[in-house]
Amino acid sequence: MEFSNTHNYIFFLIPILVLITLILAYQKRNSIIKALSFNIDYRFKVIKPTLMTLGIILIAFSLLGPQILKGYQEVERSGLDLYILVDTSKSMLAEDIKPNRLARSKKSIENLIDSLEGDRIGLIPFSSDSYVQMPLTDDYDLAKMFLEVIDTDLIAGGGTNIAAALKLAKESFDESAKGDKVVVIFSDGEEHNQSGIEVAKNLEKVKVYTVGVGSKEGALIPAYDSQGTKVGYKRNQAGKYVNSKLNIASLKKIAENGGGKFYLASLTGGEIGQLIDDISKLKRDKYSKDKVKKFTKIYQYFLATGLFLFLVGYLLPEWRGLK
Repeated sequence: MEFSNTHNYIFFLIPILVLITLILAYQKRNSIIKALSFNIDYRFKVIKPTLMTLGIILIAFSLLGPQILKGYQEVERSGLDLYILVDTSKSMLAEDIKPNRLARSKKSIENLIDSLEGDRIGLIPFSSDSYVQMPLTDDYDLAKMFLEVIDTDLIAGGGTNIAAALKLAKESFDESAKGDKVVVIFSDGEEHNQSGIEVAKNLEKVKVYTVGVGSKEGALIPAYDSQGTKVGYKRNQAGKYVNSKLNIASLKKIAENGGGKFYLASLTGGEIGQLIDDISKLKRDKYSKDKVKKFTKIYQYFLATGLFLFLVGYLLPEWRGLK
């Protein structure tokens, strides 16, 4: 036997509380009955609270959703493979989209993960370098755990190398998978040599989508000390503040060359809905078969028995009349 509503275990406190209440109530009522000279039927005095308590226990037990195993059903799982490339360069700390570009990206990626069904997902953080933080998996809770630890200190060095991240994603895909392969890049697009545009064009059987995070007007890049306290803003070698701007043209070109689309990140996250709609039209591959347990619910028998016992106990008399 297994239970479908184990979170309802708190309801087992009810019989305990009711039993305590009944004991106190019967003690008070018995003293009143004796004072009024009624004959107490001691058999009913024991049976009545016992039946009511058993009834409440069975009702509480039914709320746990008891069920018995009926058998197994084979279910085919299908999906596509998707690598998410997350820009972790220092410019992603700019606050032209709140709370900052990287935090906004992570929230959007979390929403994307929550919208997936059956697709395998992997994570590749990148700045001047890149690495596979999490290989392809359909464990979405694990993916969100890895996503949580991504920050701008994850990869040493500065700059943005989208080209290298794209090449790494291409190498990391399962070549035997027959479904479409997808790369989604979250970045402000500040790749100085623009080599990502050419690499996207040469990726075979991989669709590239880009999500631009930031604004055309740009923003200063905050600087933090070792304790995480903001101490000012980043300056260039000439001592001037660095204003980081979203490079829409570059990200659009990467998506165009990669056979995908460009989306502009927003506070509402509407772009993720559009991205999901576009990805949903792509080809899925049947990649595994799982055996799923099938159960028969039996909670109703415990519930009916519990209600019956409680009502019988409640209706039983405690006395037979005057002495």
